[in-house]
Amino acid sequence: MLTFYRLLACLPLSWLHFLGRRLGLLVYRLSPTYAARLRENAALAGFTGEKFARASAASAGEGALEVPKCWFRPDEALSKVQAEGWDDVAAAIAEGKGILFMTPHIGCFEIAARYYAYRGGPITVLYRPPRKQWLSTLVEAGRAGPNLDTAPANLQGVRRLVRALRKGDAIGILPDQVPGNGEGVWAPFFGRDAFSMVLPGRLATQTGAAVVLAAGERLPGGKGWRVHYLRLPGPVPEGTDAQAAWVNAAMERIIQRAPEQYLWGYNRYKKPRAAEAPIADAQ
Repeated sequence: MLTFYRLLACLPLSWLHFLGRRLGLLVYRLSPTYAARLRENAALAGFTGEKFARASAASAGEGALEVPKCWFRPDEALSKVQAEGWDDVAAAIAEGKGILFMTPHIGCFEIAARYYAYRGGPITVLYRPPRKQWLSTLVEAGRAGPNLDTAPANLQGVRRLVRALRKGDAIGILPDQVPGNGEGVWAPFFGRDAFSMVLPGRLATQTGAAVVLAAGERLPGGKGWRVHYLRLPGPVPEGTDAQAAWVNAAMERIIQRAPEQYLWGYNRYKKPRAAEAPIADAQ
């Protein structure tokens, strides 16, 4: 599989996106469960219609096939990046308190951390190690790079994130992943309660780090990506419920910039085992 990914990385980005669109539409057609979830989640955010749903499915396929380029041809990928809002990032670097980057599942989320590592400095990204060894080996090989480190999504990994922030380095988190039981609270996300991470708010409160959203919008025609940086204004709200709502509201704003590129097919509203239901559902 590693050899296959390296071969895919050699293809032009426009080809990868072309093949990815076909793959995304094929999955949409063959999986009624996936297609229904995509349409339902998008509709909650106000994006309705079959045309939007198909565009989102095609975009998901593009995202899957552009990963090899980001991992194994990083110099080529980075040459295709435009940055919007970098002045806010530069100001946060100058403050020296570390940066907490939150990158939702929109566009090319792999390129956002790698671009910061290339231009800004060291960054440690939190990730969930795959259960299968071959996939774990592939991910570790692909995500390795100068100034780019990874930390497992466990207590040891969180401690590494805290140490990085206290050194003034940056960290990266995918804030719209569904956390495990005891690691989240229910907070609104596009009009519906979603079990949401409390970690970003806790880290920001504990370290005083700047909180910045980053999203790699995919450009048409294989031209690359536009990475949007959006710094969240302080102070961080008090309490985990308010912090989770604060993060979700910010994610909604950045997703609105390229809504068809968000992974609406991800089961964002699932209920983790043993997690209490939101009040509205419990009544």
